[in-house]
Amino acid sequence: MLSCVEEQPKKMEEPLPYTFDLDSIQKRGSLIALVDNSTTSYFIYKGQPMGFEYELLERFANYLKVELEVRVVYNLDSLTQLLNNGEGDVVAANITATSNRKKYVSFSNPIHKTHQVLVQRRSDSMLTSLEELSDKTIHVWSNSSFIERLQNLSGELGEPINIVAVDNTDTSIVMNKTLQLVEAVSKGTIDYTVADENIAKVQQKMHGNLNIDLDISLEQNIAWAFRHPDSNLLNAANEWLKLEKEQKDFYTIYLKYFKARSKLKKKLQSDFSSVSGGQISPYDEILKKEVRAIGWDWRLLAAQVFQESKFDADAESWIGAYGLMQLVPHTAAAYGIDSSNMTSPAANIRAGVSYLKWIQNFWEKTIEDSIQVQKFVLASYNVGLGHIIDAKNLADKYGANPAIWDDNVEDYVLLKSEQKYYSDEVCKHGYCRGKEPYNYVKNIFEGYEHYKNLIAAE
Repeated sequence: MLSCVEEQPKKMEEPLPYTFDLDSIQKRGSLIALVDNSTTSYFIYKGQPMGFEYELLERFANYLKVELEVRVVYNLDSLTQLLNNGEGDVVAANITATSNRKKYVSFSNPIHKTHQVLVQRRSDSMLTSLEELSDKTIHVWSNSSFIERLQNLSGELGEPINIVAVDNTDTSIVMNKTLQLVEAVSKGTIDYTVADENIAKVQQKMHGNLNIDLDISLEQNIAWAFRHPDSNLLNAANEWLKLEKEQKDFYTIYLKYFKARSKLKKKLQSDFSSVSGGQISPYDEILKKEVRAIGWDWRLLAAQVFQESKFDADAESWIGAYGLMQLVPHTAAAYGIDSSNMTSPAANIRAGVSYLKWIQNFWEKTIEDSIQVQKFVLASYNVGLGHIIDAKNLADKYGANPAIWDDNVEDYVLLKSEQKYYSDEVCKHGYCRGKEPYNYVKNIFEGYEHYKNLIAAE
């Protein structure tokens, strides 16, 4: 949530001449978005990436025909500098388009609109008019547009407002500073802060003792920020946004994050939300323990379990695979699973990891790179070792690198659905629905990247 981060001019350097305009981004094949860990921007809930702007970014990336890559920024005061230094292509973190920010970045047309409100505890002595802000102490985020508004308001009133600027230099902070200040108001640690109304309404649902009825600004535009030189990308964003706002889906997404507050409250308060709990699933500790047998990052294994079962221990597929890791009966039996423990999370994960280890031992004999080994292992887990051996042999025969999954062996997995290739003499296992392992590996590694963004390794 970054509607309130306003870099002061004296702290800003002139934008550097970095540019990765639309042609470069499409050639690269990815749009890099700088986001924060919040419901308005980007978060994980029960293993699934979510967020109002994240969902819009996905749709925008599809419009550009590129992949979306998100980079989480915890020191939100640095977002503009990171953008202009070429660390990302767009900032999507609930930013208010202010005149001062426009000196350093270009803004898209509004994503939506909001205004600033005073956040205070409910009581008989609540402030109900702007005049009552005189001599009150209000804590707000340092370098923020909230500070600018309060300073202007103090001048309009002709009375001082005691503005306490709270610094945000700790990059280990997971919660947005505005949310921390709202929580401090709720707990009585401070008396007042300022937030955007759309954010404040969600927080009011979270903290039942808050009042947000006093408006302190006019309506403001929330928009995405781009580098000044990237005019083609900005124009594409505005063209897409115009088309998007003509679709019902845009408003459905908006309602999901800003109007359905009871459902959002449940997500925010869950242990399995990166905004609050920091867990991926109820089985994190089991995953951390069992993954040691194969030496993987536990978050990669979590991404595989999510892909297999969405963390449903009772899941059963149409072919009879069951449990968190969707083991088929003959594989499960080989690793100690039977009808007595087939849905036991610990037993199912342990058996699945044992199977992964057996596959990994096979591929490590011919493939050196550990990441490539993981991709061959996951593909083999999904469709069977034989089909991936066939695809590796096809890659070797047709001049691709047989030890690299990406853009090499994965391409021949896809081709194994065509008779010319599955009937080739180097193939011993026949037809394969190649899209399944191809997408399986891609989806797991995409999930893994999301988990790495927001969930601690240990």
